[in-house]
Amino acid sequence: MIRRTLISAAAFGAALALAGCGQPAEKADPDAPLKELTFSILSAENQTSMEPLWTPLLTDMSEAIGVKVKPYFATNYTSLVEAMRFKQVQVGWFSASPALQAIRRSDAEVLGRVVDAGGEATYKSVIIVRKGSGLTVDKILKCDRSLSFGLGDTQSTSGTLAPMTYLFTPRGIDPNRCFKSVRSASHQANAFSVANGVVDVATNNSVGMLFFARQSPELAAKVETIWESPPLPESSIVVRRDLDPALKEKIRQFFLTYGTGTDAKAEKQREVLKGLAYGGFRPADNSYLDPVREMEASEALAAAKRSGDKTRIDRAQAEFDRISAEAARSRAVAPVAAPVAAP
Repeated sequence: MIRRTLISAAAFGAALALAGCGQPAEKADPDAPLKELTFSILSAENQTSMEPLWTPLLTDMSEAIGVKVKPYFATNYTSLVEAMRFKQVQVGWFSASPALQAIRRSDAEVLGRVVDAGGEATYKSVIIVRKGSGLTVDKILKCDRSLSFGLGDTQSTSGTLAPMTYLFTPRGIDPNRCFKSVRSASHQANAFSVANGVVDVATNNSVGMLFFARQSPELAAKVETIWESPPLPESSIVVRRDLDPALKEKIRQFFLTYGTGTDAKAEKQREVLKGLAYGGFRPADNSYLDPVREMEASEALAAAKRSGDKTRIDRAQAEFDRISAEAARSRAVAPVAAPVAAP
């Protein structure tokens, strides 16, 4: 089983370094109104390509809420969570798994979710190979240790958790024993590596592949998708719970109304969303992430079964059943498939 990343003193140091790099320090007077917000963004593609896409939205946000908003581009999921944990950022765009970690570790909550250009609130994990390689899902699952494999960040929903939950774990497969080599990298790095023949197989997601095709069409033409997961919860907007309620509500209203009007301003906002490959934002709370909790519980149950410890298995089964019941209610709102528990 892929080991989950442990938050260490190094992560704490990274968060403190953020304050030393022009990010706002925690204010001395907790009752004083914030004069500036920092909005965290995972630059999974790279900051150079992501910054121009997000800057117009954050400029509009500053104007709408009456507080300056500046971006913080993180290069990995742990940085996003830790920066919010140590109050170096107050708001952020989080994919599902790190959003859940932010709720658990960083006193955060979900206030909205993303929908894509077609109005869908989900996306998919994918497995990609170089076009013409002849590789299929059946071939990679032979596990003859002849292929190199690229996973995503260890906390990535689509890059690691979903392929483990829906493809490998139900078949009792540990990628470390299946492939010649396994490495973790960003979605963009995985796409480039497959296109250039550096790795044979890699995970990605449907949104990442859209950006890859937009930014590097010649390389994208060398890649094909051989597996898709069931639908996964799209990204969400996450805020610290201790943010001033009035300001929090302004932020909520900004996202929920962004690009929804009929005037020229709204049309300009829709162009901003188009650049992000989004159709807008919808209301959401922490229950939106119940399907991710279910995937995690499925993985924990599989690990318990492998251990052979009956007490551990019973405890994991009870937790899986509890979370599955909660997630079933979430699926009534968003069409996210239930994971299959490993035998």
